[in-house]
Amino acid sequence: MFINNFDPVAFNFFSFEIRWYSLSYIFGILIGWVLAKKFFINNQEINKRFDDYITYLIFGIIIGGRLGYVLFYNLDYYLDNPIDTLKIWEGGMSFHGGVIGIIISSIWFANKNKQNFFSYLDIVSLVAPIGIFLGRISNYINSELFGTETSLPWGVKFVKIDDLYRHPSQLYEAFFEGFVLFLILTYFHKKLINKTPGLISGLFLFFYSIFRFIIEFFRAPDEQLGYLLLNFTMGQIISFVFLLLGTYLIIRKYENKKES
Repeated sequence: MFINNFDPVAFNFFSFEIRWYSLSYIFGILIGWVLAKKFFINNQEINKRFDDYITYLIFGIIIGGRLGYVLFYNLDYYLDNPIDTLKIWEGGMSFHGGVIGIIISSIWFANKNKQNFFSYLDIVSLVAPIGIFLGRISNYINSELFGTETSLPWGVKFVKIDDLYRHPSQLYEAFFEGFVLFLILTYFHKKLINKTPGLISGLFLFFYSIFRFIIEFFRAPDEQLGYLLLNFTMGQIISFVFLLLGTYLIIRKYENKKES
């Protein structure tokens, strides 16, 4: 059994608190940016525009992640307190909303430059697990998105929450949605020669959704929502939709690959 009593503030810069959660976003984007340029971009035209694309990507992550949380997880509160939608520093981001934001910003940027938006989404999909890994570690440090009660020897007491020992579901997600997913996608990236644009994106949605759906069984539901349709959580419901989308993309892109 373990005790979690981490301070969510990494350090203070003059009067500003620099939190681990903010650092996970910053370093997730920076590391992904560097790795994408160094290992995963093979197209000269994409490489030339990728730095400009990052700006669109950041806006997509922040706006999509925030609106996703507002719409999917706490709509009633924000309808009563609309100005609080802007208070991102108070927390409240949705991974699924961030993905939707990335898709929209990628379509916008690619269409503007007359390119295939899947060429960008595939690259982001390859490095996204790095950001997911860091984000889930920061969730653990923040004592948020914690798991259900457990008697297993690796249970964690989040002292800021209660005295129960719980599944460290944030670490489960960091391992499977971050580390394992990165290995899987890297394997397919190397294995699939002349990949049809969109196939890697489909694989990302497919495997992420499976991992997330299963781990949600060990994660406490959001307090304001509880369990929903058929006793599933909101995360599971949205993950199922993403799983269907990923499956469709894989089948569609694989068929296109065979025809070409």
